[in-house]
Amino acid sequence: MLRFALSFLMSFVILFSAFVSMASAQTIVRSDLEDVFARTGLGGTFVVLTPSQNRMILINPGRAKERFIPASTFKIANSLIALNTDVVADENEVIPYGGKRQPIKSWEKDMSMRDAIKISNVPVYQEIASRVGRDRYLDWLGRLGYGNQQVGDDVQSFWLQGPLKISALEQVGFLAQLISKELPASRSSQSTVMDMLKLERSDDETLFGKTGWTNAPDPDIGWFVGWITKGETVHVFALNMDIKNTADAKLRKSITKLLLGKLEII
Repeated sequence: MLRFALSFLMSFVILFSAFVSMASAQTIVRSDLEDVFARTGLGGTFVVLTPSQNRMILINPGRAKERFIPASTFKIANSLIALNTDVVADENEVIPYGGKRQPIKSWEKDMSMRDAIKISNVPVYQEIASRVGRDRYLDWLGRLGYGNQQVGDDVQSFWLQGPLKISALEQVGFLAQLISKELPASRSSQSTVMDMLKLERSDDETLFGKTGWTNAPDPDIGWFVGWITKGETVHVFALNMDIKNTADAKLRKSITKLLLGKLEII
């Protein structure tokens, strides 16, 4: 009972902190950019928070509030939970995938979290989930204030098929706290997870992020969440969109970059 009370209190503090930070930001709705999604025939939303400028930009704000299954974007929180529950020695511990045939051949290999997150290796993270267990997930989802904080009965699929859900706005709030190391987790683990998410680097820009794709609802839902640093400025973003076929999946990153360009962020 005490653990539940402490977890609830921590969850409230985290959610309240994120809410205050985002609520105080100047909110700009860019309805003129909704046609970027409309031209594809797919529904979607995009959120960008620039904490140093106290500014948040929304494209399709109604959908930005709607919760969807996080799919592989949950690997961000999952990695943080794994490091803080000591179910892995560190991000470089080699984790068995289980030996079963997988839908993606590259998943059929034992590998570390650092390598697994790059190719979104599901069976490796399912092994981690088995180690963490339902009770500790409920505890940590509460501490992190992550989405609706629901685990259900299947510890290996709750982020892939539900009941866990999160909105684009909540994704941005979670990531903003990760970047500032304000989550109730060790600072070293937050730094490690941030480094694991590094995707691209140029002279003055670095892109961090994680994609996700769940086929539990109809249509499928695709995600791309992360942040881009440009000089000293950090822009935190979250995109989710409908996916009707395999070819649509590549639009997650291309639309994100297109919108960041139209917003003069890159």
